Amino acid sequence: MKSRRWKLKDLPDEKSILALADSLNISNALAVLLIQRGITNFFEAKTYFRPSLASLHDPFMMDGMQQATQRVIEAITGNQKICIYGDYDVDGTCSAALMYLFLKELGADVMTYIPNRLTEGYGISNQSIDYLNNQGVNLIISVDCGITAVDEIEHAKSHNIETIVCDHHQPKEQLPDAYAVLDPLKPGDTYPFKSLSGAGVAFKLATAIGDRIGKKEMAYKYLDLVALASAADIVPLVDENRILVREGLEIINKNPRPGIEALIRSARMEPGNLSAGQIVFTIAPRINAVGRLGDAHRAVELFTTNDPGKASQLAKILEEENSKRREIDEATFSHAVSIVEKQIDLNADIGIVLHNPEWHPGVIGIVASRLVEKFYRPAIMLTTVDGIAKGSARSIPGFNIYEALQSCEDLLLQFGGHEAAAGLAIEIDKLDEFKKRFNDILGKSMNEEDIRPEITIDFKLSFSEISPKFLRILRQFAPFGPGNMRPVFLSENVSLVYPPKVVGMNHIVTSFKQNGNDKVFDAIGFNLGYYADYIDKDRDLVDIVYTIETINKDGKEFPQIRIKDLKIKNNIKE
Repeated sequence: MKSRRWKLKDLPDEKSILALADSLNISNALAVLLIQRGITNFFEAKTYFRPSLASLHDPFMMDGMQQATQRVIEAITGNQKICIYGDYDVDGTCSAALMYLFLKELGADVMTYIPNRLTEGYGISNQSIDYLNNQGVNLIISVDCGITAVDEIEHAKSHNIETIVCDHHQPKEQLPDAYAVLDPLKPGDTYPFKSLSGAGVAFKLATAIGDRIGKKEMAYKYLDLVALASAADIVPLVDENRILVREGLEIINKNPRPGIEALIRSARMEPGNLSAGQIVFTIAPRINAVGRLGDAHRAVELFTTNDPGKASQLAKILEEENSKRREIDEATFSHAVSIVEKQIDLNADIGIVLHNPEWHPGVIGIVASRLVEKFYRPAIMLTTVDGIAKGSARSIPGFNIYEALQSCEDLLLQFGGHEAAAGLAIEIDKLDEFKKRFNDILGKSMNEEDIRPEITIDFKLSFSEISPKFLRILRQFAPFGPGNMRPVFLSENVSLVYPPKVVGMNHIVTSFKQNGNDKVFDAIGFNLGYYADYIDKDRDLVDIVYTIETINKDGKEFPQIRIKDLKIKNNIKE
């Protein structure tokens, strides 16, 4: 494992810290954390800690919303058949469920369509258009997809099917000639927030329709689906997303719909205290699994059913699919790591590009992410589908993988995504040339230091500053995610209360104290078990980088240190 760099953020100026701490009656440490998140006065803090649906932007600020709203209302009143066309991931299935339930409640003749990942691939296809034409569909609303479906939407028009694109992905140079295109990233769109999830854009369309028919708040009951999608799609949890996710989590925890409750219970958790992080790491993989291995429409069924019995059956299917996905994932990851370690010179090539025709297309995105985590460098995983190499690309902070693929566009059949993750397709005989060019691009833009993992630390904290009030306010910084990450602290010269123990899959557990006060905090470090052989409880002091989380023991809440990294001082064994 590469040693990790510790980068401590610069402190804001002292005058700003003291002024904010005084106006909010909080500690200087909390004031620093707020200023780092762009919160500099009482009113901004109020908005941050008490996000309100009243602060959401007017949906009609989004270009195309007027036309889209008018067309949907026309379809409902004219009893035209509407198809909600989604993607097979969490964002796509939640978006489809949201729009289906909303339009159904308005009396629309509406159906959903989720393409099969293995037989149809991503997005709108001519094959699916032909099927929907045979079903008598008059209007397609694509959610979480469609922004690059130029030819397919032309094909729909040839069948007299109109399309409203409702997407959040990066458009290409040519936009589809749809009836309306809703995408805050569309060139010239002045919508003030550019980072909505697909479900966020769908929610905007629903609220706009509701506004036009005098039922402005009707869509709010579906915020649980928006929260699920937004957290799972790793969008920045700032601005509107912070409001949508916080409000949606409240619905999930207080009054979950049958499908979400069944999903939570199948993951051996209880509704009531679910966080955005638990959605990302526990709930989302179960939803994605059905799309990765087969029919993602079962996820839409799960979200739209009111029958707890049916919800339990569907959740069980998702659980079984997720178990299969984990087995395939683990086998593929082990194979990929073996290839990297035996066949790739990581001193010569910064990037990892792997192709194997036997790999399951449903898991290579996950495996690419795991390769990035293990080797800390951009990774591309490809398999063979219909004689073409198709797969996923994942990156590290500081390297825009979408732009890199754009520089290889002449070699690719297709690609799409954003700076951290993308999908691509390429002819197999062009793979060697692609690998060389991709690594040339990396070599020109990155150096050895760029591929050394870095931990950014928010604040150097003394244990004496960790009070019940500090912890209570810190919890209100949630929901945590990109743009509003859980604060990372550094505490120096701490000692161990008891020798570290290795538990589970190479995790370390112990307790820490710091000279000068009697506070003791339980701690766990995931995948840090190797430190157990090096720390001498009685002789060593350590510097720890960590986050603070709340755990529940016997109905009571306690703070727990989650160790991200540590450095041993004065160690005679090293």
